[in-house]
Amino acid sequence: MKVRIQKDSLLTNIMVYLVTKTFNTASWIYYGRREEGGRLLSTDNRRVEVPTAAALFPAELLAWPPRSYVERLYNISHWSEMPRGGHFAALEEPELLIDDIRAFARTLR
Repeated sequence: MKVRIQKDSLLTNIMVYLVTKTFNTASWIYYGRREEGGRLLSTDNRRVEVPTAAALFPAELLAWPPRSYVERLYNISHWSEMPRGGHFAALEEPELLIDDIRAFARTLR
């Protein structure tokens, strides 16, 4: 699958982290996941009751667990399986992502 990120957009995104010196804090989530054994979901079995959305992009770096499993731990009110895109969805498929966020927001009204 070909990545659809414009070089200027990618460089701008990287520069934001470099200029503001926020790369380290922005990458803590990846370090934390590695330190916890690569888990995507909580292991304490407490369910998150806040309405939650999930957008699954086919070229994501890590596969999501089945929806039935995620729903045991989260109050999934919006679930989307996208036709294209990956880990950098906001840069790769901004229209798909924006439309999906808006659809989720409508479920909260």
